[in-house]
Amino acid sequence: MTHVLQASTPLHTLSKRLSFSSTLTLLHTHRWRPFSCQMSAESSPLTHSTTLPIQLAEPVQIVAAPGISVSEFRTAINSSLFKQWLRNLQSETGILADNAMSLKRVLIQGVDMFGERIGFLKFKADIFDKETGKKVRVPIGRLILELPAGMLDDDKGDFVGTAAQEVEEETGIHINLEDMVDLTAFLDPSTGCRVFPSPGGCDEEISLFLYRGHVDKETIMQLQGKETGLRDHGELIKVRVIPYKNLWRMTADSKVLMAITLYEMAKREGLLPQ
Repeated sequence: MTHVLQASTPLHTLSKRLSFSSTLTLLHTHRWRPFSCQMSAESSPLTHSTTLPIQLAEPVQIVAAPGISVSEFRTAINSSLFKQWLRNLQSETGILADNAMSLKRVLIQGVDMFGERIGFLKFKADIFDKETGKKVRVPIGRLILELPAGMLDDDKGDFVGTAAQEVEEETGIHINLEDMVDLTAFLDPSTGCRVFPSPGGCDEEISLFLYRGHVDKETIMQLQGKETGLRDHGELIKVRVIPYKNLWRMTADSKVLMAITLYEMAKREGLLPQ
């Protein structure tokens, strides 16, 4: 999975999950934990060997993709963005914390400079589940509560169908397309009826949907802790059910916060179908 680290910190309906988003923004605030490293300047490709405190017996190889200069490579591995990602991996909620995963290799693919500082750092990390041997996607590096989400596979723009498919894959809940409400459709037409998580950095646009239904308590409890997702695609998902009133304080996923805002405002204005 390719990771894009962005230097700015923008904000990035209704089911919940433990998962990993694909694009992330990092705010570098934590103190850096030191690690040992060796640079190989003469070899091709450029390599950097790092030993993380949390997996001392398994050194991590960091490799530069073709076209990455020595200066760009050194800037990337010494950047606060990359160090923050490594800290996330080793934090209390980090993916390496319980020793079930292992970081083997990182491929530095691109370094975009904003003047004298890094604007975007693109890399691909090889992190494996030790039990299954399968690779997992961990752009943020730690576990977070996130909404079911996915990317369009083609240019047909079937947002509704894609949303319903992702909900079923990631929660096991089947929903009818006609029962879904496009919350972003309530925005003024001048907005394009989409939301942009980071308009100052990229043109990613998102549609947010609401689905309401009635199920018994037993069905809800059966969802709690259910493992879902497409493992062959690197998805490692565990469903979490959280009371709606607590949701806004329980996640750093901006999709959740945007969805709550749109839902509450649309409800206040009487725009939601009965």
